[in-house]
Amino acid sequence: PHVRETVSARAEPSRVDQIDALLPQTQCRRCGYSGCRPYAEAIAAGAAPINRCPPGGAAGITRLARLLDQPEIQLDPTCGSEAPRAVARIEPELCIGCTKCIRACPVDAIIGASKRMHTVIAELCTGCDLCVPPCPVDCIVIEPLAQSAAEPWSDADAHAARTRHLARARRLERVAVERDERLAGRARAKLDAL
Repeated sequence: PHVRETVSARAEPSRVDQIDALLPQTQCRRCGYSGCRPYAEAIAAGAAPINRCPPGGAAGITRLARLLDQPEIQLDPTCGSEAPRAVARIEPELCIGCTKCIRACPVDAIIGASKRMHTVIAELCTGCDLCVPPCPVDCIVIEPLAQSAAEPWSDADAHAARTRHLARARRLERVAVERDERLAGRARAKLDAL
């Protein structure tokens, strides 16, 4: 018998996906949520207004207002203010290699090893500022991009940052599962030995 193949149409993006696609994906948490996706979910649920994203600024509010057929409103000043693109820079003579900045970076833009100097890959940095508070020696500064390099944050930049953020989340989840399995294996071995 002949099996008929059916081609399923691509699913329409959900409202959350549409909102998330308009956010800058800096994962800065200035909106009060743990990242861009949770903020998009809150907007879609009607639990958050569209004006809580300083990196998206007025242009981001306009895009969200059009998508959601809402009036444009001013950026909520309690979340911060709109500013030119910035990146983190680590002052090498002060870095002690504690790795706290690496753990804080939501897009894996900082590289280094324990007790070795770290550095920021400027092309990957979203300027989220999350690496600054955990640094015990204040060796991280957030600087505006040079005028020649200060192109607006694009949808391609947001897509790349989202991809890195999701890859990091998957890696951290995998590492946690592997650690739990190792600990459970050790516990079983101790119980068997008893």
